[in-house]
Amino acid sequence: MAKPGPDWDGLLKWSLAHSDGTGSNRNLGEEDRRWFMEAMQSQTVDVVKRMKEITQVMQTPPEVLEAQGVTPAEIEDMLEELQEHVESIDMANDLHSIGGLVPLLGYLKNSHANIRAKAAEVVSTIVQNNPKSQQLVMEANGFEPLLSNFASDPDVTVRTKALGAISSLLRHNKPAVTAFRLANGYAGLRDALNSDNVRFQRKALNLIHYLLKENTADCTTVNELGFHRILLHLASSEHGDIREAALGGLLELAKHDVDVGKVCRSAEEDLKLKALLEERIEGIRLMSAEDLGAAKEERQLVDTLWETYFNEPSSLREKGLLVLPGEDAQPPDVASKQFEPPLRAWAAANNDATAEKKQAPPLLLGAGPASGSG
Repeated sequence: MAKPGPDWDGLLKWSLAHSDGTGSNRNLGEEDRRWFMEAMQSQTVDVVKRMKEITQVMQTPPEVLEAQGVTPAEIEDMLEELQEHVESIDMANDLHSIGGLVPLLGYLKNSHANIRAKAAEVVSTIVQNNPKSQQLVMEANGFEPLLSNFASDPDVTVRTKALGAISSLLRHNKPAVTAFRLANGYAGLRDALNSDNVRFQRKALNLIHYLLKENTADCTTVNELGFHRILLHLASSEHGDIREAALGGLLELAKHDVDVGKVCRSAEEDLKLKALLEERIEGIRLMSAEDLGAAKEERQLVDTLWETYFNEPSSLREKGLLVLPGEDAQPPDVASKQFEPPLRAWAAANNDATAEKKQAPPLLLGAGPASGSG
């Protein structure tokens, strides 16, 4: 049974009673110190122990869990808890050593879509900014079910979560990027862009932008698969983040054309892009002051694209809409908001994460049916 929450009122009263209001600290008596430590420790959970218990449940055959009345919703809750624990890089790396990584990857093939989606979300957390766990997932053949779910799962949420995990797995991971190419991953991204699910499109655009930025040679593959036409279409989306990411992708393709000295698009596509940018410039001109401030990145992207494609500054400059008063002109950078959360990135850089502390929910694997029951 879960432990009750902390006695915050009691802790507050204790704190007030031991403060003289001047900010100075008083020495604690031995009895007070012991009470305080016991109060704190009673509210924490042994993370490794909980992860081992969760691993035991994940290793239990589905038919046994079902016979004991464990529901798919409870499995999801268990994976939710596991995800909180593996926010710590140390705990993420320990999951394999306690035998939990392989059964977690097995959940990617679960018959319940919500469990497949949640398992992918946990994998994404494990490998974010974590080269060791990236390698462990690759060695445990975790890439294959993720790619399969991304490419062909009937549930779009499962596809989206799998793509999120793949994106985290590919970051700064050359072997995984190579495997993605060999598995025709770009064709899967093209299909995602043609989806009518905005979140799925957004994640695909983010990954495309990252891959093109890190591997400019892939621009040739992307052009051959017709991405330029798709990006042109998405650059007129009513969703600002989709529009910006598509414009960023078009800019990467344009930079590649400049680098190789070869234009990999048709004159018709250039005319469509020019019309699109003119439309966006007019839309920007009609924006309120507040919306203009929020569209800073899009303004810079439109201008940079115009200059890159047509060798002249856009009319945003002469209209005074490129850099507003109080703004510093900066080159567009759609990639900055597409990477891992800053706290996790900081933890990876400093390797100083600590284990999550939370109240222990009941273990799912309980007593079996009573003997003799029908």
